[in-house]
Amino acid sequence: MDQRWTNVDTYVEEAVLGADPDGDRVLAAQRSAGLPDIAVSRAQGALLSVLARSIGAERAVEFGTLGGYSTLCLARALPPSGQVVTFEIDERHAAVARASLDEAGVGHRVTIRVGPAIDNLVTLAYDEPFDLAFIDADKPHNVHYYEAAMTRMRPGGIVIVDNVVRDGAVADAASTDARVQGSRAVLERVGADPRVEGTVLQTVGSKGYDGLLLATVLD
Repeated sequence: MDQRWTNVDTYVEEAVLGADPDGDRVLAAQRSAGLPDIAVSRAQGALLSVLARSIGAERAVEFGTLGGYSTLCLARALPPSGQVVTFEIDERHAAVARASLDEAGVGHRVTIRVGPAIDNLVTLAYDEPFDLAFIDADKPHNVHYYEAAMTRMRPGGIVIVDNVVRDGAVADAASTDARVQGSRAVLERVGADPRVEGTVLQTVGSKGYDGLLLATVLD
């Protein structure tokens, strides 16, 4: 990883983002609990907030809660009556996230559905439409999460899929990595889907070289 990427992230946090005690506590709790260090960066979390606010989002669905950092970024961007529904496979991760979100004062806006998201997708049938979907769970199932989210997305909503560039490996059609193939599958599905207009934003930073798929749901 190029040290300049991390240096710029640090500068952005200081110059643009400012102090975030609640976010720091969520990340610290995640580390203390020994959860994987795979949460979005602070700059990426701020991007989620900016995108949510830009479309006036009131409801969001997330696949992959982990310690609750991205969940926090989404929940804070919603109005007081807003709601985030988030899927987390690991009960221990969900417990860490729940405690952190409650401490941050947004727990009442968050519903955590525990268990394999692929098995719990049927619960979306009972949800009101969502304005934003953030997919950051097991990569081989990206297309399944995308299709499930699309059953409940409103026109003008946005779908975001994390980690689709995978250090450039997404361009390798011969890759046998299931995560790469999952990224390619969701990119190609979005490219062929007349319901959306999408693009990929390549990113560098403290999390290395990766990227986000962004798709707007058309009328």
